[in-house]
Formats: sequence, structure tokens, C-alpha cells
Amino acid sequence: MIKELLFFAVIFFTNVIQCITGFAGTVLAMPFSVLLIGFDAARPILNALGLAASVYVVIACFRHIDKKELGKMTGVMLVGMAAGLWLKRFFTGNPSLLYKTLGVLVLVFAVMNAVKFYTHREEKALPAPVSAALLITAGVVHGLFVCGGPLLVTYAGGRLREKDTFRGTLSAVWILLNGVIFITDLVGGAFPPATVRLSLFSLIALAAALAVGHFIAKKLSRGVFLQITYVLMAISGISLLIK
Repeated sequence: MIKELLFFAVIFFTNVIQCITGFAGTVLAMPFSVLLIGFDAARPILNALGLAASVYVVIACFRHIDKKELGKMTGVMLVGMAAGLWLKRFFTGNPSLLYKTLGVLVLVFAVMNAVKFYTHREEKALPAPVSAALLITAGVVHGLFVCGGPLLVTYAGGRLREKDTFRGTLSAVWILLNGVIFITDLVGGAFPPATVRLSLFSLIALAAALAVGHFIAKKLSRGVFLQITYVLMAISGISLLIK
């Protein structure tokens, strides 16, 4: 019971940060969630929450979606995601490999985004081969851990300049990709009664987080929360490596 309450707290806190910073909610929540409730429950629940949050954003930003980029990102990432879903079988029965792989990925994301933040590097559109490789890798990571967001943000940063276009287009990508994973999870039996119950309570935590996050975003600096995010990502990655 205590672990479940802590899990709801993780969902609330990470989605407050997601609402303020615009990214990293799932990446930040996944390591702590895996440690609290296990990978088999955490992955489908966080995917479903990501799907719900994305629907919320798309409704608000629908007119600003870049349909050309949406088609490109979704098409390429689907190829990588299929590979990620196939690779997932190699982690079955080997939680140590699972935790350490996820821990390394989260640490890489933390360092990558922290360097970009502190160097104030101008975001530019990447060359086509690099963009394709980045999107495929994002798809693979998303298929494995539903954590492809930081890589997709890296791709989209130099292409989608307007805030609402960025949020709306990326959220539309997650609706399509997370929708595929959600259906796969339903068919594959990833939602037994206990996971369904956790999912429903998690939706309450998510709704509260969105409300609080929007309020805080108007009062405090986004930069402060970005720095908190990178520190927490690093801590969560290390915690998985030493588990």
C-alpha cells in the first residue's frame, strides 16, 4: 500500500514538472515507478497516462499541429518502435539488464539536456541522415520503455519553433504511438485487475498534476524546474544502476 501511495506521488510530481517544462514526465517517472511497482505494471500505466495527457494537449493546440512533420515523425518512429517492441522480449526474466539499460538511457538524457540548457546552444534543424537515425532510435527507446520523448524533443527543437506547434505536434505523435502500444498491451494482457485499479487512481493524480502545474507555470521560472528535472533524472538513473 505504501509503495502504491508513493507511486501516485511520483505520478503527481513528475507530471507537475512535465506540465511546467514541456517534457521529461515519463522519463522521470519510469525509473522510480519501476522500483516501486515493477516494470510490468509501470510501463503500461505510464503509457496510458502519456496517452491521456497528450489528448488534453492536442485538444488545446489542435489548430497549430504541423501535419507534415507529424507524418514524418510518426512514420519513422513507428519503424523503430516495432523494433523496440520486438527487443523487449530479451528483457523478460532479466530485470537486472532491464534496470541497468534504462538507468544508462536516463543518465544520457539528463546529461544531454543539461548540456544544451547550460550552454544555451541554439537549436538548428539536423541533417537528414542524423534526423532519421534520431527518430528511429527514439522509436526503439519508446517501444522498449515508452521514454522516447527526449530524443524526439532533440529532433523537433530546430524544426518546430512555435510553442503551441511544438506541444501540439509532439502530443499528436504520442497519441498515435502510445495508442499502438496501448492496444498491444490490451491484447497482450498487460492490464490485469490490479493494474487497471492503479491506472484509474493514477488518472486522478495526473489530473491534479496538470491543474497544479499550469498554476505554478504562471508563477515560477521554467529554468528552475528544468534544473530540478536534470538532477532528478540523474538520481533516478543512478538508482537503477545500483539496484
